[in-house]
Amino acid sequence: MAVVRRSTANMNMVMLKEVFLNHRPSTCTIFSTAHRTFPNVPGIALRFSQRDISYSRIRCAADDKKVSARLSHVHQLLQEAEDRASSAGDEPTPKITLDHVTVNFARSGGPGGQNVNKVNTKVDMRFSVRDADWLSDRIRERIMQMEKNRINKDGEIVISSTKTRTQKGNIEDALSKLQSIIDAASYVPPPPTEEQKKKIAKLAAIGEQKRLKSKKVLSDKKAFRRSRNSWD
Repeated sequence: MAVVRRSTANMNMVMLKEVFLNHRPSTCTIFSTAHRTFPNVPGIALRFSQRDISYSRIRCAADDKKVSARLSHVHQLLQEAEDRASSAGDEPTPKITLDHVTVNFARSGGPGGQNVNKVNTKVDMRFSVRDADWLSDRIRERIMQMEKNRINKDGEIVISSTKTRTQKGNIEDALSKLQSIIDAASYVPPPPTEEQKKKIAKLAAIGEQKRLKSKKVLSDKKAFRRSRNSWD
């Protein structure tokens, strides 16, 4: 008789678990279903109901459409992009000149005939990012971040040029390289359009749903194993 009762209880336990997993019941449904399944065994109904109450609360939080940390981070990044674009405004790109740099000359190496050994055509140009007060703080910070591996301990970027066989040509080449760095640091991408923002938010929401679904499947497996082991 004891074996029959235990077998019936196990079958009812499986049926109740299937109702819970397939229909996502609320807290009151869990209690009513449990008590109908085990009317004379309140201890079983109580333990099973308590285990599922925690899940019901999580599910209700999802039903209230509470924004997850990942989705909040996506919205924050979109807002930061708009703020950067609005703060930059129509600020013109600064132009670097010889007044902003220090130039040294040396003899170029490599092939070039006797001219290489006689004329100092190599250009070593130093640009102090730290002291460039003619640049905005945003651009200077951006240069320091982008070129952190090239900036020396004195806060300088050193550009060398031996592209041409004249000092003037190499000076222009070095200035052009520095100007490219400033242009890249000055660039602010336009803010995303409403259509782009909707698409980004949609993709982020789909990814979040997939993550939660995978997490829920794993959680259900663990919960089922615990419930099965507790009544074996």
